[in-house]
Amino acid sequence: MKLKLKMLAAAVAAAALAVVAAVTFAQPASAASLVEVTGFGTNPTNARMHLYVPDQVAARPGLLVAVHYCGGSGPGFYSQTGYANLANQYGFIVIYPSVTRSSGCWDVSSAAALRRGGGSDPVGIMSMVDYVRARYPVDANKIFVTGTSSGAMMTNVLLGDYPDVFKAGASFAGVPFACFATTNGSEWNSECANGTIIRTAQQWGDLVRNAYPGYTGARPRMQIWHGTNDDILRYPNFGEQVKQWTNVHGLSQTPSFTDTPQSGYTRTRYGGTGGQAPVEAISMQGVSHNLPVDAAQVIRFFGLDSTTTPTTAPTSAPPTSTPPTSAPPAGGCRVGYTVNAWNTGLTASVTITNGGSTAINGWTLAFTLPSGQTITNGWNATYTPTSGAVTARNVSYNGTIAPNASTNIGFQATHTGNTARPTAFTLNGTACTVA
Repeated sequence: MKLKLKMLAAAVAAAALAVVAAVTFAQPASAASLVEVTGFGTNPTNARMHLYVPDQVAARPGLLVAVHYCGGSGPGFYSQTGYANLANQYGFIVIYPSVTRSSGCWDVSSAAALRRGGGSDPVGIMSMVDYVRARYPVDANKIFVTGTSSGAMMTNVLLGDYPDVFKAGASFAGVPFACFATTNGSEWNSECANGTIIRTAQQWGDLVRNAYPGYTGARPRMQIWHGTNDDILRYPNFGEQVKQWTNVHGLSQTPSFTDTPQSGYTRTRYGGTGGQAPVEAISMQGVSHNLPVDAAQVIRFFGLDSTTTPTTAPTSAPPTSTPPTSAPPAGGCRVGYTVNAWNTGLTASVTITNGGSTAINGWTLAFTLPSGQTITNGWNATYTPTSGAVTARNVSYNGTIAPNASTNIGFQATHTGNTARPTAFTLNGTACTVA
């Protein structure tokens, strides 16, 4: 049995490699590059994180998690798919996670993986998302995930575990959430792979709902792609995914819209007729597990195919925060300041730590931006003015900093060549140590 499972896993890896190799893209033509990030947070399975930030980031960028197939890697998926090129065009950010376990496949079968915060790979990927959100002004309504084969399975898992984070997903040659569940520690579920696990729409939907009991918020939209001749994760899994996600959205399984976007492709939409219907499914006649990945159609479905014009904060906007009510921190303060720069822009992540023994209630952080830097937008604080001697004031939800606690703020700025950080900071009038 173990040999059979290894052979099946190897078949998945080989087929999935062919999937992506069939749609190979040149490296993005820009100064931006793929960067590995370490120490990004809780990471139970030692997954690796690679991050692509384009030269020109939208004022409120979207965030895409692109998940590789069995036997693949984040850097491989980066070079073999078109998401980074599209990020250059539209200004969104891409995370490329990598498996480190020997099989090269994502955990989509354990009980830990199939519940919110349960552990395993989903928790590590969520740490990657949180890391980026803490450092860039990511639009919370534009966080998405896509993947192929094992990565498509993980797409289903992440949408089930974290429906409050991901707004939509795109699954290429995958299976429904929890279809691959096992109880013996195996990563492989032959019944699911062979398309013999057939459930009612309600049963499939309940599996998703049970991943995050009590959640009543909006559910992610789903785009599903599958070839009718898939001999690794067989075609019945396409229909079972449609049943699952239409049920999760409370929709009929009768399409609201049907068309043929290209020869051999049948596209159905549920719950709407437009390009961002709650569920969109594309059946690919005669296509095997080695299916092409249409990155442009994924980005279209997500709504990432538009740019947001950067806005400049007014230079004399009145503060919307509460003025400080506490004295300067008696025990001192510390400021950590990290810059991520590109050709003509940068983002700054600022961590303010209260080193005193009493809480700070209401704060202002004063610093002078180097010449040529101008803030275009910021988060977790108000900034006035946008250049020169700047004052950052707390907003309604982060005005209190407990003793030995920290708060994180940040901003995006343009520059004319000088990307240095400020040399000094004062918190409520007291000079801070710069970390």
